[in-house]
Amino acid sequence: MARIGVHTQLLTRLVTEGALERVGRGRYRPPGADITEHHGLALTALAVPRGVVCLLSALVFHGIGTQSPSEVWVAVDRRARAPRADWPPLRVVRFSGRALTAGVEEHRIEGQVVRVYSLPKTICDCFKYRNKLGLDVALEALKDAWNRRRIRMADLDEYARVCRVERVMHPYLEALSA
Repeated sequence: MARIGVHTQLLTRLVTEGALERVGRGRYRPPGADITEHHGLALTALAVPRGVVCLLSALVFHGIGTQSPSEVWVAVDRRARAPRADWPPLRVVRFSGRALTAGVEEHRIEGQVVRVYSLPKTICDCFKYRNKLGLDVALEALKDAWNRRRIRMADLDEYARVCRVERVMHPYLEALSA
């Protein structure tokens, strides 16, 4: 906090007096501040500014499926230094090239810009990481999003190409469109 002219002793005193709450390393907020259901995503965006919320956390953000991860899944460049955060717990996945940059949306949560993969990109990522997440998670997300008419086949085709899972997804996409 020295960069904005606040001494650490003052912050410590304000936390002790209850005028501030410490929510993470170098992160404070007024007590009773409005917290949304996606508070962890806002804190993750502060801790990992170049990261993108992905996989299970992105599914929850988009309201698809029944998964409830205990960690925030965040994608970073494969060459980036591993991010550190006291809270929320992070599950770091390394992407590169177009798989990292394609399908990124920016949303404002609690005044913070949070980068999240679009729903079709997230579904394709779930197929790419099916061995980590389980094929059932990817299929559930695909069926749920398709039944709610939240995705288009053209978008799925595009991101399946980017994620290199066209052959894996092809039979499932054929079954959906039949």
